Amino acid sequence: MNPLIPIMVILPIACALLLNLLHKKDKTIKILAILVALTIPIIPLIASYGTYFFGGYAPLAENSAIAQNLPAFITSSALNVFHPAITYNFDSAQKVMVFILGLIAFLAIFTSLNETKKPSGVYAFLMFMGTAAVSAILLTDDIFNLYVFFEIAAITQVGIIVASKVKNNYETALKYMILGSVAAPLLLLGIALLLGLTGSVNITDIIYSLKNGVVDPQNPVLLMACGLIVFGWLYGSGLPPFHTIKSAVYSKALPHGAALLQAFSVFTFVALGIIILRIFSFLPFAQIVIIVISLLAMILGITMALMQNDFKRIIGYLAVGELGYIGIGLGLGTALGITAGLFQAINEAIITAFLFIGFGTVLYKTSISDTRKLGGLMIENPKVALLVLLAGLAMAGVPPLNAFQSKLQLIQASISAGLPELGIIMILISIVTFMTFMKAFYTIFMRPKPVELEINDKNIPKATIISMLVLLAVCIILGLFPQIATDLLQVLANSLVI
Repeated sequence: MNPLIPIMVILPIACALLLNLLHKKDKTIKILAILVALTIPIIPLIASYGTYFFGGYAPLAENSAIAQNLPAFITSSALNVFHPAITYNFDSAQKVMVFILGLIAFLAIFTSLNETKKPSGVYAFLMFMGTAAVSAILLTDDIFNLYVFFEIAAITQVGIIVASKVKNNYETALKYMILGSVAAPLLLLGIALLLGLTGSVNITDIIYSLKNGVVDPQNPVLLMACGLIVFGWLYGSGLPPFHTIKSAVYSKALPHGAALLQAFSVFTFVALGIIILRIFSFLPFAQIVIIVISLLAMILGITMALMQNDFKRIIGYLAVGELGYIGIGLGLGTALGITAGLFQAINEAIITAFLFIGFGTVLYKTSISDTRKLGGLMIENPKVALLVLLAGLAMAGVPPLNAFQSKLQLIQASISAGLPELGIIMILISIVTFMTFMKAFYTIFMRPKPVELEINDKNIPKATIISMLVLLAVCIILGLFPQIATDLLQVLANSLVI
């Protein structure tokens, strides 16, 4: 077992706890946080693939050679015994996703620590804990362990909102907690039903039980478990009907916090979506439900974005809409579709972080997020304006930036699956996304500066510019060489359609 696999979760947790203890030692906090944050994206790059489990014994289904040689009554008996080990799987797809999550976490933490004279150990604690939780969600093959970290991720998101000290943030945090107090127990109930049916919370063993007749796939309790888990999935990722509260969460966080929060949503969406596909792929309507929800997210996201005057809410709704592209890829259920959906997830996490940090410079210079009160900022800092423009073009899928490649692959996958209508819808929504962004960009940067607008003389921190340049570089690299990511993601996609 590779010891670096659990370190991806343990290191940020240990750093978070230590930073919380050192909350008044500003210099120590800054040095420690940056060093650990820089280490987080490096670990998945150097770690070798494999499985790591804590306590108990390895899942029976992990060793197919043993399982296939055992009589059916033995495997049935073994699989109906509660599995005591927590299993982490690390493969090529996890390498890409944990790396991108770690990179965004590093840039968000790096930016936040350099935008304030007195860095908050509590704020950094929350960012590290959230990163650890979502990393665990991506790695775990234990659905109850996923639930535990799902709850930790939700709590840290609430904490980041509260620690941001934005106007009306407490109200938004309370609403998100109240909704979570309903959605999370329903997710847990779905997991409990799976445990009752299969005797295991290990995802691989659950799938083995279903495929080998240990559990009747047509059992109505199994259908109920699917519905409950899907409901928790909608809450965790911000899909309808939770799109409005998720957008509010982004708008009530500081820009670097919002950049990380949306990465949490994207990768939670992917992790739970893959689990739903793995466990419930035999249900004829499962993929249809994913596609319908995704289309609804795309349409509602862009519609709500068009109605907003606060640029943070605009980006928040655009981010929700972009999740729909990922869902369509997963819902198509083909190797090309799933690969394109996973690639789109990586691109969305990068681009939306780019947008939040970029538009955060507007907030840094003016303390205003209402587009009706802004203008003339291109004259103030044309280089930053150019970077923000490139981020918006990337989100709209303009070549040669990265989202162009993933959206093109999604359109090709839709056509190959005999659903060209989905491709047309994605093209239309990409055009409207471009128009929505350009409207906001023109209002903020290009139109004449309002007389009453006050722009402070503070220089934008170099850390913010560096973070934007790093994200732009990743957008260009993945746009020109998409195979860097798709070759690794295709391994997981192929396994899901076998």
